[in-house]
Amino acid sequence: MSSESSFTDRTLVVSGGSRGIGLAIALGAARLGANVVLLAKTAEPHPKLPGTVHTAVAEVEAAGGKGLAVVGDVRNEEDVQRAVDAAVQRFGGVDVVVNNASAIATDRTEDLSAKKFDLMMDINVRGTFLLTKAALPHLRKSTHPHVLTISPPLNMNPYWLGAHPSYTLSKYGMTLLSLGWATEYADAGIGFSCLWPQTYIATSAVTNLAEGDALVAASRHPDIMADSAVAILSEPPSEVNGQCFVDADVLTAAGVTDLSRYGGGDNPMWDIFLDKS
Repeated sequence: MSSESSFTDRTLVVSGGSRGIGLAIALGAARLGANVVLLAKTAEPHPKLPGTVHTAVAEVEAAGGKGLAVVGDVRNEEDVQRAVDAAVQRFGGVDVVVNNASAIATDRTEDLSAKKFDLMMDINVRGTFLLTKAALPHLRKSTHPHVLTISPPLNMNPYWLGAHPSYTLSKYGMTLLSLGWATEYADAGIGFSCLWPQTYIATSAVTNLAEGDALVAASRHPDIMADSAVAILSEPPSEVNGQCFVDADVLTAAGVTDLSRYGGGDNPMWDIFLDKS
């Protein structure tokens, strides 16, 4: 990976950016001078989750960027269009889309409700489709356009196919959209890529799981995803188009030899969809 380019005057639209990985990526870009539009539902504090889209924007601005909060649901076409329109109106365009919003349910098929199944498909696949589609006319006008989707490399190991088929379908669906767009829009100069964590990431979603404290201790900080995203988005779009990246590999390629600063201990917990060699 090349050295980080300036993000000054580049505008990112990030879905699900109130906290966790989405917020970390927003802050990573903001520290380099980016404009960040955050689309999220959390207008009011959640009893079990920290932060709102408004506190996230305050963090973006404290980090040195310019922020804009759009309260909306990535599943709703009108809300998504409103977020993109707001980015264009406030900052003059869209240079980067980060498809981060995601829902997870790993229940066995017989126990998984249709409601949870629909939620994963609607947020993960439909939301990725809607936000990318809405931004495409503006990405075409950018001099450095990227669409970064937080989804895994396609691993057809039967273990992962059988572990939680419906969640796997939704996440692989995000990746397949990205890979498809990389070819469909090959002549448009847009860099479509995916990024996935090598290990568990210490987010509220992990904290709220059973044995959350132990899992957090074995998880890396969201900053590892932010630093990886910044490295990818700093590349010429054509250099990353159609690729699926793993955060640790991105940083290793960038010359980072010590990942211990991101936490997780001596043996961090490997994330799903990745085979540990």
